[in-house]
Amino acid sequence: MKTDFLKYQAQTSPHPLAIEISHAKGSYIYDTSGKKYLDFVAGVSANSLGHNHAKVTEAIKKQLDAYSHVMVYGEFVQQPQVNLCKLLVTNSPKNLNCVYLTNSGTEATEGALKLAKRITNKSEIIAAKNSYHGNTMGAMSVSGVEKQNQAFRPLIPGTKFIEFNNDADLEKITQKTAAVLLETIQGGAGFIEPKNNFLTKIKKRCDDVCSLLILDEIQTGIGRTGTFWGFENYNVIPDIIITGKGLGGGMPIGAFISSFEKMNLLKDNPKLGHISTFAGNPVIAAAGVATVQEILASNLISETLRKEKIIRKYLKHPKITEIRGKGLMLSAILETSELAVQTVHKCLENGLILFFLLFETRAIRITPPLTISDEELIEGCKIIIDALDSTF
Repeated sequence: MKTDFLKYQAQTSPHPLAIEISHAKGSYIYDTSGKKYLDFVAGVSANSLGHNHAKVTEAIKKQLDAYSHVMVYGEFVQQPQVNLCKLLVTNSPKNLNCVYLTNSGTEATEGALKLAKRITNKSEIIAAKNSYHGNTMGAMSVSGVEKQNQAFRPLIPGTKFIEFNNDADLEKITQKTAAVLLETIQGGAGFIEPKNNFLTKIKKRCDDVCSLLILDEIQTGIGRTGTFWGFENYNVIPDIIITGKGLGGGMPIGAFISSFEKMNLLKDNPKLGHISTFAGNPVIAAAGVATVQEILASNLISETLRKEKIIRKYLKHPKITEIRGKGLMLSAILETSELAVQTVHKCLENGLILFFLLFETRAIRITPPLTISDEELIEGCKIIIDALDSTF
């Protein structure tokens, strides 16, 4: 299987981890030799409820028995779509009361950018350096790492970049700005939290110059950072939200959310201002409903903050310079990039799945399922410490 994987399937990096997967359950993934791996990555923050969660699986099977794809998005009334949109609105601030479902987070970024330009009749977008919002051309245009973008230029013009947490850059947001797009917590840059009310200051500046604030909640949302939406931690309410990853319980999904009045602009002048064939697929939407309902009905959201404390307690080592992030969106920053690579591979050998961040090469990603147990967290931290002890 690995030989065919390398021969026939397009690769995304020179050295994939290349575990041959047999099955997965709960916090564990099993390879074809029977070896089990404790999963500290959760499909890059996507498997909120772990692997093969009974309620998500049941919802998928039930919907498959009823119908799957029936029509392009927005034409037929489909209960899973309606239920998911209503769930998201019910758990969002009052101004965020209308949802457009998409196939992925990057597609949600595209929709949010189009919406902002349609609302304001302006084209300039302000984004942050070292940001990441997806890999389509529009999303790349507002992602601030030239190393990733340079091979694919020209991208969409009209984006300016500011430093995250730099108050002096607020002046770059002007009357010409359609929207400021920021990650609530910068992901690829190293899980950097906003400081000194930075997001609140950004929102005020946007209001002052008649611009919009778009917050990318693709990783921070759906309970991962101790509140349903990550921005609830930072005393700010955006004009548009982008979400994805953990929303589908491991199934491919995204959404952008704004007010009904703003979203209405996409349906006319021109008609079909934003369209998609498979967005809101009923099987995927059913998985999303089951995921969100389970997260809300349980204590998983509040538990993320308690579990964060466990990780910070047990993951102490001289070679770890700091742990960044919030809840179960954490990164351990090591002394060097080489050490990070060695640690990820050593832990993999010892049955623990870790991963890297896009731009902070000294970081190892720790984003386990929200359902992970205390014992599993402690076990995983011990494997990391043992790996660090074994490196020179």
